[in-house]
Amino acid sequence: MTNLKISQIFIYPVKSLAGISVEEATVTPRGLEYDRRWLLIDENGRFLSQREHPQMALLQTHLEENFLKITHKAKEVEPLYIPLSEDGYAGKELVKAQVWDDEIDSLLFNKEADDWFSTQLNIPCRLVYMPEKSKRKVDERYMISEDDITSFSDGYPVLLIGQSSLDDLNKRLSESVQINRFRPNLVYTGGQPYEEESWYNFSAGNTSFFGVKPCSRCIMVTVDPEKGERSGKDPLYTLSTYRKIHNKVLFGQNLIPADTGKIALGDSIEVKEIREWTGPRK
Repeated sequence: MTNLKISQIFIYPVKSLAGISVEEATVTPRGLEYDRRWLLIDENGRFLSQREHPQMALLQTHLEENFLKITHKAKEVEPLYIPLSEDGYAGKELVKAQVWDDEIDSLLFNKEADDWFSTQLNIPCRLVYMPEKSKRKVDERYMISEDDITSFSDGYPVLLIGQSSLDDLNKRLSESVQINRFRPNLVYTGGQPYEEESWYNFSAGNTSFFGVKPCSRCIMVTVDPEKGERSGKDPLYTLSTYRKIHNKVLFGQNLIPADTGKIALGDSIEVKEIREWTGPRK
C-alpha cells in the first residue's frame, strides 16, 4: 500500500442535493465542515432523498463567502442564498427532523426557502439546519467512543472510496459511471480495488480516521446525477453480482474521524491497521 493520495474531496451541504468539489476541507467530529448540515423534510418531518425524488440531483450547491447558494442545473431560476453561519438561524423555530430511525432537533430557516425548494422540486418541503447543540449519535454498534456523532448523513460522518474501486466497477459496466453516483467525501488514488473496506485506522494530512464498516448500497446509485432521473438497474445490479457480502451490496468505507484538522488534495495516506469486515454487528 504505497503512494496512496487523496485525489478528490466532496461536501454535500444539503442532503441529497448535488455536491461540491473542494481542494481542502476541515474535518470536524460530525464529518467535513458544512457536509449535510442542511436537510429537506416533508410535511411529516421525514427527510427527502433521491431514492424517491431523483430530481433533487439537479439542484446545485455553491459555497460563497458567507452563504450557501442553490441553483438549478437544468433551468435558469433566481438563486437561493442560505447563511452558512449558525448566527443566521438565531431565534428560528426548533422542529424534529427524521432521518431513518433518528429524530434530530433542527432549526427551520424561513418560508422563502421552503417555497423555493417546494417549487423547484414540485414537492411540499421545508429546509432545516442542524445546530451545534444537536448531537446525533452514530450507530452504537460501530462507535469508537460514546461521543461519536454525525450530521444528516445516512449514518456516518465520512465516506471514502478508492479510484481503483470505481475503475474496476467501470470495467464491468456497459456504460461507465462517475464517482458522483456514490457521493463520497474522500477519493484516493493508488492501491488495489476495494482495499479501503479493510482499512480500520489510517491518517491523511494531519488527521486520522477509523474505518468502521463498508457502505451498503441502495437504489440511489441508479440515479444519473446529470439528468436527475434513474438510469436503469446499473450500477447497483452489476455491483450485486460480485460485491454482495453478508446480503449487503458494498462499495466504499464509512469513516469516523479520530481527531479534527485539515485534509487536502494530494495528502498522503498512511494505513496503520487492517481489519477484514466480518458482517453486520448484532
